[in-house]
Amino acid sequence: MIIANDGYYDGNSFDAYLLFGAHPDENGGYHFACYAPNAREIQLIGDFNEWRPGELYLYREQMHGVWTITVPWAKKWDKYKFRIQGPNGEFREHCDPYGYYHEMRPANASVLWDDDFVWEDEAWIAKRTGQSERAINIYEMHFGSWKMKEDGSLYTYRELAPMLIPYLKENHFTHIELLPVSEYPFDGSWGYQITGYFAPTARYGTPEDFKYFVNELHKADIGIIIDYVPIHFAIDSHGLSWFDGSALYEYPDDSAGISQWGTKNFNLYRGEVRSFLKSAAAFWVKELHMDGIRMDAIRNGVYWQGEEGRGINYGALEFFRGLNDGIHARFPGTLLIAEDSSAFEGITWPSERGGLGFDYKWDMGWMHDTLDYMASAPWQRRDEHTKLTFSMFYFYNERYLLPLSHDEVVHGKLSIVNKMWGTYEEKFAQAKSLYTYMFAHPGKKLNFMGNEFAQFREWAEFEQQDWLLFTYPKHQEFLRYFRKLSEIYLNESALHENEYDPLVFEWLEVDNAEEQIFAIQRKFLDDRLIFVMNFSYKTIDAHKLPTDCYGEIEVLADSDAYCYGGTCEGTNGVKYAVVEEDDGFRGFDRSFSVRLGGFSSLVLKGSSMVPEGYVKKKKAKKTTEDRSK
Repeated sequence: MIIANDGYYDGNSFDAYLLFGAHPDENGGYHFACYAPNAREIQLIGDFNEWRPGELYLYREQMHGVWTITVPWAKKWDKYKFRIQGPNGEFREHCDPYGYYHEMRPANASVLWDDDFVWEDEAWIAKRTGQSERAINIYEMHFGSWKMKEDGSLYTYRELAPMLIPYLKENHFTHIELLPVSEYPFDGSWGYQITGYFAPTARYGTPEDFKYFVNELHKADIGIIIDYVPIHFAIDSHGLSWFDGSALYEYPDDSAGISQWGTKNFNLYRGEVRSFLKSAAAFWVKELHMDGIRMDAIRNGVYWQGEEGRGINYGALEFFRGLNDGIHARFPGTLLIAEDSSAFEGITWPSERGGLGFDYKWDMGWMHDTLDYMASAPWQRRDEHTKLTFSMFYFYNERYLLPLSHDEVVHGKLSIVNKMWGTYEEKFAQAKSLYTYMFAHPGKKLNFMGNEFAQFREWAEFEQQDWLLFTYPKHQEFLRYFRKLSEIYLNESALHENEYDPLVFEWLEVDNAEEQIFAIQRKFLDDRLIFVMNFSYKTIDAHKLPTDCYGEIEVLADSDAYCYGGTCEGTNGVKYAVVEEDDGFRGFDRSFSVRLGGFSSLVLKGSSMVPEGYVKKKKAKKTTEDRSK
């Protein structure tokens, strides 16, 4: 007799996939196990019996809801389904909820799979434990539409790896985040309506091909975050919906069971459902070597149907805590990220403090406020000034990640560069300053593919990125500036060490709504990284800023330089002498002045270390004759 492993019925199992699904049998063939407590009967149909019903019956294991059968002649690549009779006598054919591989859509059978892939990423796995404290620059991408073949067909996991890796490295991305690649039937869902939670989609190859893709990225020191959907699932009849003829995975009441996307919500109060979802998450980390899990639509778990007025879903809260604590305990260093648009407190707090235990939360407020500000005309920005400062009032309440994601470049929302106010040239200039502000702001970074080279067209899942734009100077120059910001972010400890400590961030200029100038300073030991953004169209030849630096301040990047598509030779390599002051300018003893082109930004570096032999210079008092002049 087979009984589900420890904790399965209580919702505490992280390895249910070792019991359920189809596995090679030690005596040959494959062993099948299915959980369907309300089924009257389950038949197995597939290539191994020419899909004839009524021949292979699963045996019910006592009263535990587990059904099993061994087929000695079944072999790898055979397709199969469970033919389940529900309580009302109706038969429905389902793919295996725990299947490792499924047919290419529109077909939907499960496929028997086994491989002996040899991993070569031990060095990466060993050092990823501390990745949450390092710079994290995420490239969010939809696998199929990043690049396509000339005939419009899709690259496989194996084929895309050698093209993608050099691009990620040269643009200084540390991780990719894949829109869901768990098996799904409808291309237009982008993978967010899943039927195969344990199976990489067959659109791009086999599970072994996917492992090869992961292995190659890890060998190149690139992490992989999987987009995971623990709130709702595809309504398609071959999937989890009404699996054993009853509401097994979903809520029985449609008012709670049907989501705003027309999918079905998981019943997170059922132990078997929690174990299914926890095991799926663990499977992607343990068996497929994912470095992080970004969980979609957390608001729709925290609140019933995502509506605060309907109240808190306490079963979902307990599920999140158990999932996050369990993954952290079993796989230290795994990044757990919440895509959450709610103001619910404690998303990234540890569970012992009453939190949900995520490592990071998407800062949706920062994203909306920032893009609203950039879309407004310069003369309106005086009244919108606080949209770029408000995020720092709440930033330290959670551990935030700054996203400019796929959701912001679809469905009539325009691409990032096209959201900017103004003419064609002005859009590029302002988008560069937008990214200067993004990299200056504390928090890990995420950008959707195409953002980095200022793609004008909205993203569509059936078209590849507009690589033709790389032949146009404006896009080359924009990518060059984005790449420079990414390089600075990775190389400067002041931008990622202790970034959730309020002491490492300060505004040098925050209230200048009239001129629309902002200045931010980031600190690490004696290092100072200073970002100055001019969001007005006016050029300012000498703008004075306070500093605690000594000596000279180096310009690391000037968005107005010719090499970045600007209007002047730029100031790269030029040192700005620090002006010694004794009047306490904005609370500092020293200041310096910079040139700011219209809609331009500067990235500067200095040091607060007192030079050897330094003697503070007194500011000379003006004589009557001086004042008269």
